[in-house]
Parts: sequence; structure tokens; C-alpha cells
Amino acid sequence: MTNNNKTITINNAPALLAPSKNIFIPTIFRSRTHHCLAATIFAGFVYFMFFTSAISSAAPPAHANGHAQNNITGKALPDNVHSKHGNSKEWARGRILVMPRAGLPAKALANILKEHDGKARKIGQSDLYVVDLPEYTEEGVIARLAHHPHLKFVELDYLESPTYIPNDTYYPNAWHLPKIGAPLAWDNTLGAGITIASLDSGVNSAHPDLAAQLVPGWNFYDNNSNTSDVYGHGTIVAGAAAAASDNSTGVTSVAGQAKIMPIRVAAPNGSGYTSMIANGLIYAADRGVRVASISFANMPSRSTVVNAAQYMRNKNGLVFVSAGNSGIDENFNPTTALIPVSATDGNDAKTSWSSYGNYVAVSAPGLSIWTTNNNGGYSASSGTSLSSPVAAGVAALMMAANPGMRNTDIENTLFSTAVDLGAAGRDPYYGYGRVDAAAAVQAVVSDIPELDNEAPVVAILDPLGGATISDLVPVDIEAFDNVDVTRVELWVNNTSVAVDTTAPFAFTWDSNGVANGPANLIARAFDAAGNAASSDTVQVTVDNPDTAKETNAGSPTQTAAIDTKPPVVQIVNPSAGNVSGNITITVNASDNSGATGINLFIYVDGNLEATGTGSTLSTNWNTHPKRIEAGTHTIKAVATDAAGNSASAFVNVIKQSHKR
Repeated sequence: MTNNNKTITINNAPALLAPSKNIFIPTIFRSRTHHCLAATIFAGFVYFMFFTSAISSAAPPAHANGHAQNNITGKALPDNVHSKHGNSKEWARGRILVMPRAGLPAKALANILKEHDGKARKIGQSDLYVVDLPEYTEEGVIARLAHHPHLKFVELDYLESPTYIPNDTYYPNAWHLPKIGAPLAWDNTLGAGITIASLDSGVNSAHPDLAAQLVPGWNFYDNNSNTSDVYGHGTIVAGAAAAASDNSTGVTSVAGQAKIMPIRVAAPNGSGYTSMIANGLIYAADRGVRVASISFANMPSRSTVVNAAQYMRNKNGLVFVSAGNSGIDENFNPTTALIPVSATDGNDAKTSWSSYGNYVAVSAPGLSIWTTNNNGGYSASSGTSLSSPVAAGVAALMMAANPGMRNTDIENTLFSTAVDLGAAGRDPYYGYGRVDAAAAVQAVVSDIPELDNEAPVVAILDPLGGATISDLVPVDIEAFDNVDVTRVELWVNNTSVAVDTTAPFAFTWDSNGVANGPANLIARAFDAAGNAASSDTVQVTVDNPDTAKETNAGSPTQTAAIDTKPPVVQIVNPSAGNVSGNITITVNASDNSGATGINLFIYVDGNLEATGTGSTLSTNWNTHPKRIEAGTHTIKAVATDAAGNSASAFVNVIKQSHKR
């Protein structure tokens, strides 16, 4: 038996940007590739200066690189990638972002990218990849891969430059706290037991109102544990969400007993790349963090960020983002993966500089918000960069008040209790309204959970029944639910060949693992409450070319005498490192005698979790139950061929004991 130990290393990229002043408003790019939004991005930030020190003792994440690149190019975008508005024309040179369809074998992805001299690096436990390319080829590769049938999307790794709004740096009144009813909410909770991941320029760990609030995070710019604030913006937004409260010092925040996980995604000038934000979200989600705040604009238009946010959402988390400060309708598509927040003033009016559009979910105070700054003191800042952490702080209060409440229920309650401003119902300026901490916390404290007994609805759109197929087959799925579809599994005959956790649900099925003839396809959809439904069966005819080896593989007596070569087996997901919530375990295998004779087995800590045949096997592993103890767990994959040869691979993952 051959053993292949599984380790995956991933890296991220750096960022550059413009000087700093008092607040930030970036603009955006938007475009489409195949099914999804494309063209990667980045936003800028808000505020001040200075450099401080905050170093954690955390070990590097498995997907961190040795060092990031900061090469950028200012060339114009091709027509199929350029957006209709936004002024950033800088992106990472020699790097793009890719999400393959669920089920695409790792070898097939490598072959697709090899044609362009590309090498993929997986981002954490997600299905997202950073792809390294020869410099100056990224635009052409994007154009060629934009409509590839086996890729969900490809996009550039953009760098966004910030613009600024002047504000009163000495405004002393925390008007926003009574405006959102925070004092009444504090009668129930101050946010203890909840961690807010702040994806920004770092946090000043020496600040008297922040030092005790921090838990170890990660620096995705330098790929180390130094999360010092190198720009000043990160300390501002972190303090708005969760500066220490009731300590006779400084300011009061929305969730003064919540913890802050500083995740640095920015360069010393305040900017970073989309890939860093995605890495940061996945890093936090894999450590059980339930709330994240991102004070960069343009996030709803970046497919990579949306998918990383959905990854956190699937693990019971919520991701808040700034609506942007350009003062225009950004025309971004609405998404349930993110909660974009516009900014309001003391009169509950949208500020003139706050971006708006149908993508806005809620609004929150964002004008002259009294908070911590990077020189160890306090000042007032403005921008949707503040609105996002204020709203995130309200969500942290709600989760602390009712820790067992699902994220989707927290989100729905946040929306339903918001003060409806503007046109009745959801509107482009305020979303569902301005957040109301008092009403939201009271609602979750008084909540009597409603049982969700409604199963999802799922159907296979393509291929159609009766189709004759071969080789790699795109499989399109439609799935919806009264709350949220958390995953869809594609079953071929009696094997779960792939699991997809991000809409639009789409698969690639390697039909080489099935003998020629009829094959039955079924999609199974699941929601957060555990309700499940199956699609109608779609029967297709497999017609792959026969080879001599495949013929031999069907003859056990012949094969046993001449075939002594074991299969090759690989655990594609998860990689070594932290895990939380529901984990997709994906295994690929190949054999010299063809994939039809392969039997696959997945074990967790020696317990058989899934079996199947062919080149791919995928299953969901739920780490939530108490019987899944904190600590190290071993995932093992075994592949056998028709001749009885076998091979195995394994990976160790860590379920953390502390709650976030």
C-alpha cells in the first residue's frame, strides 16, 4: 500500500496604494465571465498615519506564501473584463483568481492552466485558487478562460486606490450609539463570546482600548503573524466595532466585550488585493469566527470575495462590507453572501458621499464616528468604512445574546428590526433600514425558534435526459430554499462525485469513471436546518473511447497477473490546518488501467464516511457535533483498482476548542 502524505501551501499577494488623510472612498470595476461576476479588485481605506507593533505567536496558515508580490500594471482592460465605471486600472501582474466547477479533477484543472503556463495555489479550505502566470499575460488568459465550460469564473486580482472625504477629527460625541439604541441593547449583552474579524491594515495592539480585545490573527501582506497597523485605518474601524467599554478609558464601541481578530490585508499605503481579502475571510471562517467586517468598497462586484464570504456564511458566519464612498449608484448585483452597509448621519439621512444601489442591505451611522486611532488616542472619522463595523458590532451583540441562533436568523432579525428609512421596505439608499441594536437584541432574546421544515427545491438543468456524453461533463443545477441552500451534492449512480457549497451551483463530472452505457444523475440539496431534497433522475448514456487498458481492467484474472501498479490517490480538500463547521472532503484518483475499475473510500479517524467508484469522491463532514472533539483529526483516502492494488493518502486537520 502506497502512502501519500497530503500538504498544500498557498500564498497571497501584497498591495500598494495612495497616501492617507481622513477617510476613504474607492470606486469599482464590474464585469462578467461565463456564469458569474468577474474582474477582481481591491478597495482603499480611510485615515491617519503611524506604525505600531502587534505581533501574535500564531503559526503560519497552511496557505500562506513565503512572500507576496507587489507588481502591478496599468494597462487598459479588454472589453470583456472592463467595467462600466470605476477608475482602478491596476492589478497584480502575473496572477489571476479562478474558481473551478465542483468535481473538476485537480489534474484536469492543472491541464487547463498548463496551456497558459499557469500554476494554481489553493486558498485555505475553499475551492478558490490563486493562479500564477508569466507576467503581462493575465489579460489574455482571462479573455481565453472567461467562458471555459469547467470554470465558474476567472478574474483579475485588482488593486483599488482610495479617495477621501474630510471630517472633523475632534468631534467628541458618540452620537451614533444612542441613535442605534446601543445602551438598551447593553442591558442584555456587550458582545462577550463573539469575535469580529477585521480585514484591514492591522490593529494597534498597544492601544489602551484595544490591547485586551485582540485574539491572534494573520498578516496576509507579509505572510507572518505581525498584525501591527501600518496605515492607521484598521485601528479606526476595529475600535468602532469593539473597543473596550466600561473601562473608564477612551471611547465606547458597539460591542465592547467582543474580541477582535486583526487580519492585515493592506500595504503600508492602505491598499491590498482581492486575493488577500479572500484569504482573510477563509482564514477567519476556518477558525470559527462568526462576524467579519471589510472596509473596502467594491466587494459585491468581486466574485472571489463573494465566494469567500459565502464560505464563511456556510459556516454560520456573516460578512459586512462598506457600500463605498463614491456617492453614486454602483449598480452592483445584490448578493446574499455579503451585507453591504451604506452610511447615515445624525438625522437618519444618507450621507452625500455614501454609495447606494440595490445591493445595499442595511445602513448604519458613518459620519463623525468617535473611535480609536493609531497614535494611541481618539478621534472622529467618517465613511462607510465606519458603517460596516458599526453594523458588524450590532450582529455581534445579537449573536452573544442568543449564541444558538443561526446566522440566517440573525441576519433576518437584523433586517426586520431596522428602522425603515426612505421608501417603504428595502430601497437602494438604506437597504432594509438603519440598524437598531436595541430592537434587534430584544428580538433575539425573546426569540422562540421557528422550525424550518421546508426542504429545498433542486433540479438538474443540463445535461438533459437521453443525452450522450463523454469525458468531462458540465452539469448545471438550479436549487433554492425558503432560507438558504447550504450545499448541493451530485450523485452518479451510487457515488457522490462532487459537493458544491456556493451558488450558482455547477459541477464538472468526470464520466471516465463510469463504464460505457446508461448512468443516472441525481442532485441532492441541503439547507442549514438539515432539510434535504433530491432532483428527478436524469439518465444519460456514457460513450467514452475504449482503450486496451480499460479492457484489461474488466478482467480481474488477467489484471491480477500483469497489473502491479497501484492507483494514484489525492485528497484535494481539506488541506492540513484548521477546520470548522461543515467540511467538504474531496478525493481524486487515477489508475493505469482506467478509472472505471477504481473503488474509493474516505475515513475520518478510522471511521468509514463515504465509498464510491470512479475518479472522484466527495462528501460532507460536519464537525459541529460535540462527539467531534477539539484537536487533531485524520482524514484518510484509500483507492483500490480491479487488480487489488491499493494506495492511500491522508491529511491532519485541527478542530479548535474555543468559541468565536
